[in-house]
Amino acid sequence: MANDFAVIKTGGKQYKVSAGDKIKVEKISAEEGGTVIFDEVLLRSEGGTIQVGAPNVAGAKAEAKVLRNAKDKKKIIFKYHPKTRNRRKKGHRQEFTEVEITAI
Repeated sequence: MANDFAVIKTGGKQYKVSAGDKIKVEKISAEEGGTVIFDEVLLRSEGGTIQVGAPNVAGAKAEAKVLRNAKDKKKIIFKYHPKTRNRRKKGHRQEFTEVEITAI
């Protein structure tokens, strides 16, 4: 059904996903084109019934296909202290994995 969804936890973050969703998660060591299984499902809604885990829903998992591993846009970290001529500029590109949820 269209309203089936789950809340999964990966990389210290939580994502609300349903089948067909594309999301960016923290870097996962998986090959592009391969599959990955998220077994930390915190909540699952299926056919109008909601299961809430304590902390995880028993036996629930979400399968996903790995689309790509890449780096995000550069974020600039600029620290400035007035009156001391103290400035520091630094850039950071976070690695991520883009996945497409295939089944819950």
